[in-house]
Amino acid sequence: MRNLREIESTGVFGTKRPLDTANVDRLANELEQTGVIALPQLLSPEQLRGMQHAFAAKLKRLRWNQFDGYQRTEPYRLMVEDVLLLDQGFLDLAVHPLVKEILSRYLGPNYELTEAKGWKSLPTKKDFHGWHGDMWYDQTVENKIHREIKLAMYLTDVRSGAFNLLKGTHLQQHPHNLKRAEVKTLPMSQRIELKGAAGTAFLFDTTVIHRQGVPMLEPRQAIFYAYHDPRVRIQDEDVYYNRYHPLLLNAAFLGGLSREDQRVLGFGNKTNLQPGFNRHENPPMIYRAYCASLGISLRWEQYCERMAARWRRILGKQPTNRY
Repeated sequence: MRNLREIESTGVFGTKRPLDTANVDRLANELEQTGVIALPQLLSPEQLRGMQHAFAAKLKRLRWNQFDGYQRTEPYRLMVEDVLLLDQGFLDLAVHPLVKEILSRYLGPNYELTEAKGWKSLPTKKDFHGWHGDMWYDQTVENKIHREIKLAMYLTDVRSGAFNLLKGTHLQQHPHNLKRAEVKTLPMSQRIELKGAAGTAFLFDTTVIHRQGVPMLEPRQAIFYAYHDPRVRIQDEDVYYNRYHPLLLNAAFLGGLSREDQRVLGFGNKTNLQPGFNRHENPPMIYRAYCASLGISLRWEQYCERMAARWRRILGKQPTNRY
C-alpha cells in the first residue's frame, strides 16, 4: 500500500486470468502489516455502470429507516440495505477470486460475507463520523481481538470526504469509538486518505482506526461488505438490529456460483437467523402521526362499507359497483 493521497489505477478492468500467487502473497502480507490494501479495477466498466444505475434507482425508493439518523446511522448519510439484490455486479464483487484468496489467507477458511450495504454520504462540512474501529463482536465475553475485513468500493469519483485510516493501527486493541483524548495521541504520520475514481476498491481490517474524511464537498456513493467468522458471538446491539441476519439474495444472480461461493455467501447457515425477521424502524414523529391517521381513516372506511353491505342485505338491494 503506497502512502499516497489517491489510489492509482493500474491493471485491466475485469481481467479473468489465473491468480498470480506471488501477487496474492504480497497483498496478503501488506494487509497484515498495514491493515489496508488497494484493489483498483476489480470489475469491468459494464459491471460498474450496472451497479451505479441500480444503486441510483434504489436511492429513489428509500424507506424511512434508511433516512439519515433513523436507524443506527449518522446524519448526512443515506443507507441502502441488501445491495446484493440490486444487480449482478454487486454479487460478482462479493465473490471475486482475488478477494476470496486474500480473505482466506487473512481470516482463515471459515469466513463468510455477513453484511452487504451501501451509503450515499451527503455534502457537509461537519465532522460527523470520527475516528473509530468497527465494533461487532461481543467484547464482554470475547477476550480475543477477532478479525473482520471490509471490502469497500466507490460508485462515484471521490475527491473529498474520502475514507481515511491510520495504517498499522489494527489488532492493537478491541475496536471502539475513540475519545478526544485518544485522538490527540494518534499517529497521524500514518494517515492515508483513499481518494479514487468510481470502481476503486480496497480491503481493510475493521479494527484499523479509520473515519470518513471531512469536508464532504460532493455526494459520495460507496458500498461496504463485511467478512468474518460467523461463529463468533456478535454484540447484543447488532443482534437487536438484525445487522448480521443471513444475506438476502436475488435468485436471478445465483446461477454461476461455485460451492465455495455458496459457502462464502452463507448458504444453509442459520447462525444469526431470527424467525419472523423484520428490521426495527424508528421513523420521525410526523411520519408516525401520518401513518396513524391514515390507519384510522382506512378502518373507518372499512367499517362504513361493512355497515352499508349489512343494510343492503337486510333491504335486499344489490351492491353498487364502485369501480
